[in-house]
Amino acid sequence: MRPRIAPIASAVAAATVLSVLPFALSGYHQALAAQVATFFIAILGLDILTGYTGQISIGHGAFMAIGGYTTAVLSRDHHMNLVLTMVVAFAICFVCGLLVGLPALRLSGVYLALATFALAVSVPQIPLKFSTYLGGSGGVQTTKTVSHLWLYGASWSGAAVLFVLGWLILRGRTGRAFRAIRDSEVAATSSGVGLPIYKTLAFGISAAFAGVAGSFFVLGTNGFAQPNEFGVILSLQILVGAAVAGLGSLWGLLAGAAFVGLLPTISSDVPVIGSTHGQDVVFGLIVIAVMLLLPNGVAGLLLRLGHRRA
Repeated sequence: MRPRIAPIASAVAAATVLSVLPFALSGYHQALAAQVATFFIAILGLDILTGYTGQISIGHGAFMAIGGYTTAVLSRDHHMNLVLTMVVAFAICFVCGLLVGLPALRLSGVYLALATFALAVSVPQIPLKFSTYLGGSGGVQTTKTVSHLWLYGASWSGAAVLFVLGWLILRGRTGRAFRAIRDSEVAATSSGVGLPIYKTLAFGISAAFAGVAGSFFVLGTNGFAQPNEFGVILSLQILVGAAVAGLGSLWGLLAGAAFVGLLPTISSDVPVIGSTHGQDVVFGLIVIAVMLLLPNGVAGLLLRLGHRRA
């Protein structure tokens, strides 16, 4: 029972702190914490795809764009409840993930990464093409704006629900199939795992999580969904967060989300002499340092500490 008590106690402690924390924060810091929750959801989705099934993706910003625009358009044109728009974004992005996952079955490694990179580049251009419906470069704004406290509560509640959902998926038969595919596709096939089904399903689940993250992302920018907010940099930030968290584990997600959610703000305050892009320089140096010191991410560090304690 002891190995199970520690993770459960950690999860309960984190939930307790997150429940009390907003009442000690200003509105600005509540918004930053909500941004961390947004990245938490997106990194969780990418971890299911890359960490548990071994399929590399650099295109999760595209699914976030789809989810964000779904919330903005449904709110603007149909005055739909914001929470309900997230459910719709989850469903639409799940279908989009399945559609992307089908041709991705023929690809692996760097070729799959390049294909998803092309997705990250092309999807944000769609609003510019269909500017009548999607607002072009000006974007789309929801009819309702939310308070920082509401956004904090909703984003972390959504993160908790999706974390439990992801944990249930990964601890069951589907999760075992994902891990078998990651470790050896040949061995997985010989054990009766249907590669097309589970690899496509992983894409769908991962995209659905990213869609919900995109909805919160839009609400965190005062309800504006704009193409330039969902560029390639966003996809790379999610990938960096997943690497810092530790691929193939759920217990470093909070650290990875905090890293990519807060580091840009922190690094912007660090003076870098002789550089007009000091924030980018500091961000890059810290990422390199973390990868050198924690090659297996925060989850790997926690595992090593656990082994030493045992």
